[in-house]
Amino acid sequence: MIKLMVGLGNPGSEYAATRHNAGFWWIDAAARQLKATLLSERGYHGLVARVNAPGGPLWLLEPQTYMNLSGKSVAALARFFKIEPQEILVVHDELDLPPGEVKLKLGGGHAGHNGLRDIHAQLGSSDYWRLRLGIGHPGVKAEVANDVLGKPAPEHREAIEAAIARSLTALDALRAGEMPRATALIHTTRPPRPKPERQAAPSAAVQPAALSAGSGTADPVAD
Repeated sequence: MIKLMVGLGNPGSEYAATRHNAGFWWIDAAARQLKATLLSERGYHGLVARVNAPGGPLWLLEPQTYMNLSGKSVAALARFFKIEPQEILVVHDELDLPPGEVKLKLGGGHAGHNGLRDIHAQLGSSDYWRLRLGIGHPGVKAEVANDVLGKPAPEHREAIEAAIARSLTALDALRAGEMPRATALIHTTRPPRPKPERQAAPSAAVQPAALSAGSGTADPVAD
């Protein structure tokens, strides 16, 4: 049974429409579907909603710590309510999937994603569920930081939103812990891939808020 659903992203209007906030988009859509309201909870360093259900409460969480400190928020809520790692679903942007694709998996590495890296460290475990929302790769490693903090092209945003809508058909199965059924619902339909965006020339610009991973300082970049 999933007791805590976490969407990863960065707080602030300047990041709201960026690829890195795809996890927030999913939680916002889930909250609408569940008729829940996310409210700021300082003790959990995030926006939180509680949904009452016969099997116990379901928590929705959007950490407001910036990406590389996401685990601070997740661990605070999970520890207080005694939620085990395998009862947590983390929804995040995934470079290795094209826009419109979504995958569910349990455990594994963080693949350089600093939001997941910090959750690993704070929970002391990688054995939590992940819902990977494809955002596509810019094709050049040096451009990843700029790309994830950029807005997707309209057709890519539409593809991501469609993937979110499809994955939410599995919401009841996820809540019930029926993971094979949830996986089947999420993975069965694979949409046509949108055309890749035209690549911009490599940029030497440095994001002013982007600091080295694991610095302990809030950082909006996770890859």
